[in-house]
Amino acid sequence: MSAASPPAMRDPLARRRLGALLLGLLVLWPMLVIAEFKPQALLAPASLRVMGGFLAGFLPPALSADFLGLLARATLETLTMATAGVALAFVLAVPLAFAVTQALSISRIGPGPGRWRGQAVRTAARGVLTLLRAIPEVVWALVLVRALGLGPAAGVLALAITYGGMLGKVYAEILESGDTRPARALLEAGSGRVAALFYALLPGAAQELVSYTIYRWECAVRASVVMGFVGAGGLGQLMDQSMKMLNGGEASSILIVFLLLVLLADALSAVLRKWLA
Repeated sequence: MSAASPPAMRDPLARRRLGALLLGLLVLWPMLVIAEFKPQALLAPASLRVMGGFLAGFLPPALSADFLGLLARATLETLTMATAGVALAFVLAVPLAFAVTQALSISRIGPGPGRWRGQAVRTAARGVLTLLRAIPEVVWALVLVRALGLGPAAGVLALAITYGGMLGKVYAEILESGDTRPARALLEAGSGRVAALFYALLPGAAQELVSYTIYRWECAVRASVVMGFVGAGGLGQLMDQSMKMLNGGEASSILIVFLLLVLLADALSAVLRKWLA
């Protein structure tokens, strides 16, 4: 006698997943219509001819000595802008994240006269973080270029303001997402908040904090390029000039530098994470 075949396995959540998919498509479709998203237009013969001619102008990349000198200077300016902006953002984000992190709140351990004051400070710091990251860095760059004139100084301050809010918010979330019991134990034993941060929270969150900081530096490099189009200097301003002159070879060389900068950020993140392991 042959053994009976096992019953067919069925996913108990299949209907729920199918319903979620249909609901997502139902919500996404009107958004695509409003955004005038028409991918079929890319496959039209006229569009293909235009894109082919445009991409052909990118080859070969520009390698003249004069342009490479300008490219090196613009790259250094972009890296300086991004690094200085993230450094200032870090200085702004750390105290705000320290104030917002509930795991470091002594007043939450138990009732006391400072409970409402601590809550007010955390609420105010959280509002400051929201305000800082609510306005995109390119908008700050437009405003600051008017105040400070053309150049990377406006880009540095724009990055510091917006990225300060982003770093502070995520730093606090990273510190609170780990095991906060050691920090609470230290605070209950009479330890200060700084000691609880360094000895209880940072050891478990250091890798993730470093990884996110390097990622934000990588984003700052790309943002610095975008802000160059509004007069903040760097690779963006050089890219803007090359595109206006319809010089595809120069634009191709600049895009290659973009790729190298992203690879540099990935390598730096891997080295730091290995060092902190």
